[in-house]
Amino acid sequence: MEWSFAPVIANLDILLLGLLNTLKVTGLALSLGVPLGLALALMRLSQVRPVSMVSAFIIEFFRTTPPLVQLFWFFFAFPILFNINMTPYLAAVVTFSIQSSAFFAEIFRSGIQSIDHGQWEGSKAIGMSRNQSLRRVILPQAVKRMIPAFMERSIELLKTTTLVSTIAYTDLMYQANSIAQSTFRPLEVYTVVAVIYFVLIFAFSQLSIIIEHRLAKSGEGTVN
Repeated sequence: MEWSFAPVIANLDILLLGLLNTLKVTGLALSLGVPLGLALALMRLSQVRPVSMVSAFIIEFFRTTPPLVQLFWFFFAFPILFNINMTPYLAAVVTFSIQSSAFFAEIFRSGIQSIDHGQWEGSKAIGMSRNQSLRRVILPQAVKRMIPAFMERSIELLKTTTLVSTIAYTDLMYQANSIAQSTFRPLEVYTVVAVIYFVLIFAFSQLSIIIEHRLAKSGEGTVN
């Protein structure tokens, strides 16, 4: 067998369009998943037991069930149950926003709990409410410790979004499958796709390492 990357290069614009679509889903899922994760973490830490239990159930459900099953449910079952038109893009964003929020919630919870309790007491002593203490004192310190874990989770989300090709969303993998079938060069196509993902994820990983080293030098710990 002779390798030929000429058909792949000829369709490189299609692959790049697929990569753009992949990044669109990943970016929007992160934008929605982080604040939703914070809300779930605060609910999980609530002293109101029903609120804490509901949050715990949501977090554990979306952390333990396969993302592919979640994706299929939102794309196929959700529209039938609620009479909502669910496009592949919308289904992907909803699925990965909620799924990633469950993991971000645990990162937020670990970060908040890693802050010494004396910080709460100190802010309370100067007249801050619990919400003010959380917003002005606790979260700014906790977020620094959570950054490496956030970046690691973001990388996992980028890899997980390859599943969206199964519902015909035109991401990088979907375009790669189409090119492989039309050119009969699957090895070359998937090799190029692997290189693209490697470059992206390696760059993010190196950035995460740099940030973690800087935080370690500044005396800030990290959470997993």
